[in-house]
Amino acid sequence: MFDFATNGLRKGVASMITALWIMLLVCIVWIALGEMPAGWDGHLPLPYLIALIPFMWIPTLAISIAGFSLREVGLGFTALAVCLASLLRKEQYWVNNLQTHNTAQMIADKLAEKRETSRENSTAEVETTVRAAHNGQFRVMTLNCRFGRANAAAIVEAVKQHDIAVLALQELTEDLIDRLDAAGLADLLPYRQLGEVKESDNGGFNGVWIRVEPSDASSVTVVIPAADVPGLCFPIDSMRSITFASAHPKSPMRGCRDWSAGIIGLGAFVTTQNQGDITVVMGDMNSGTDHPSFRKLMRLGFKDAALVEAKGRRATFPSWLPWPRIILDHILFTSGLDASDVRSFTIEGSDHLALTATLTLQ
Repeated sequence: MFDFATNGLRKGVASMITALWIMLLVCIVWIALGEMPAGWDGHLPLPYLIALIPFMWIPTLAISIAGFSLREVGLGFTALAVCLASLLRKEQYWVNNLQTHNTAQMIADKLAEKRETSRENSTAEVETTVRAAHNGQFRVMTLNCRFGRANAAAIVEAVKQHDIAVLALQELTEDLIDRLDAAGLADLLPYRQLGEVKESDNGGFNGVWIRVEPSDASSVTVVIPAADVPGLCFPIDSMRSITFASAHPKSPMRGCRDWSAGIIGLGAFVTTQNQGDITVVMGDMNSGTDHPSFRKLMRLGFKDAALVEAKGRRATFPSWLPWPRIILDHILFTSGLDASDVRSFTIEGSDHLALTATLTLQ
């Protein structure tokens, strides 16, 4: 006698397995979006989909568990491999190499290098102390102020607590500037340059504050389709100078083409600076290493403080969720600096975490 219940169950399992394979294929294509050429990501909804790639290990792990539970070993192992590949995309924040492929062999090579380096630590500590006496070292901080709603007193307190020498703020308003002045920011960082208020501002204008008197200042250091990128410059020595700029490329919802062009456009700092000069660009870049446009900016000659330090991801948005968060804010710099002590923390009133780092002249 034909067992309709058993046959129905088999068909149900087969349909579930088919659905899981389709879901896995969607996940694979989703992850692959991060490998498209720079600029191709400038179309909705690609920037948002790519921003979620760091979390694709969650559905692929679930599919793997479901596959093994259904005794579909091929599905289970394939999904597990995709899950591991997704997780390996984050390794750059621990092994300090953005340009190499995300492979287990590369990680093994880096770990071997670190083991070799650890044998020389005792001597290196003495040499580092000597170098620190001769090299300039300073703390920098960046924060998106959320349409000017960030707490001015909290920003000033953070500048004091972290001994900030250079501060970059985005989404500023005239009212917030007044509140910052009233809270005493000008006493701590007396020199500043603000971008001009204009129609292309995205959430507000940008500003940069500095402790020492600059040799030059400009409200527009590079032209991108977003708020002005103001900058301050001062000489390091007779041969070179360092420029600090505050940047905020548009979010994709304000125009995907402008979003991509704004990120890539910051590369003009590299192509226009004199040999030996250094540029530091801080701000809400509305992008991370999974976005091809951001990776192109890095290939043009910028380094990321969190990647250089290689002690983990510094996700900064949204501030009200401990997890999941994505990486949008960055401290970028051209050759001539090293980065350490990269931290993120909450500032009341902002939907982004503040990001700080210690930069040391090489």
